[in-house]
Amino acid sequence: MKRMGMIFRAKANKALDRAEDPRETLDYSYQKQLELLQKVRRGVADVATSRKRLELQLNQLQSQSGKLEDQGRKALALGREDLAREALSRRAALQQQVTDLETQHATLQGEEEKLTLAAQRLQAKVDAFRTKKETIKATYTAAQAQTRIGEAFSGISEEMGDVGMAIQRAEDKTAQLQARAGAIDELLASGALDDQSGMHKDDIQAELDRLSGGTDVELELQRMKAELSGGGTPDRQAIEGGQEQGQGQARPQQQPQDTPRFDKQ
Repeated sequence: MKRMGMIFRAKANKALDRAEDPRETLDYSYQKQLELLQKVRRGVADVATSRKRLELQLNQLQSQSGKLEDQGRKALALGREDLAREALSRRAALQQQVTDLETQHATLQGEEEKLTLAAQRLQAKVDAFRTKKETIKATYTAAQAQTRIGEAFSGISEEMGDVGMAIQRAEDKTAQLQARAGAIDELLASGALDDQSGMHKDDIQAELDRLSGGTDVELELQRMKAELSGGGTPDRQAIEGGQEQGQGQARPQQQPQDTPRFDKQ
């Protein structure tokens, strides 16, 4: 069970490490520090508000104390010692409250100074972390870009590997099709495959067609020459005979027969 737990934790740690982006982690840490700084500032504002409230109360109590002192003096001047004593008694009670408020005010003022100093230090720390964060992010982005460029040039990246495999498959299919086309041409030329279209001719028929085409050209040429010279149309057999003699296939010449002559009566 311990081994299984260790394997599971290792797998989970590897998966988290692969999914973690240091830039996102730094941004999250910076956000948490900003939230903490905001809480400290809010605490400073609350302490300052409490201190200000105490100052207002102190001012009111001091004003009442001064008023009671004036009333005691006026009562004593009028010969009312009892009223003067009552005014001074109330003033003494207010003085005790003023003393307590002054003590609380001093305490709050000290806390406010401490929180203000802590906020300033935290602000400096957050600013330094932000600068370092941006530097690390820029360095990480540059290193990531350099790595991708290097992988692209070396051909070991996943995208370039897929492209290379696609090119290799295309080249293999092209070579296969070229080989198949060449084999079919050789089989058709050798006559091993029947041409179902009827357009295929063997070599003998091709040679005969070539000779026949040449004969037609020669016949047309002789006809045009005869027309220009004013003669008749040449015989096709004569042209073919002359063509065969030109090819080395001489025919035996027939002896001219004596033409019978008829005397004029």
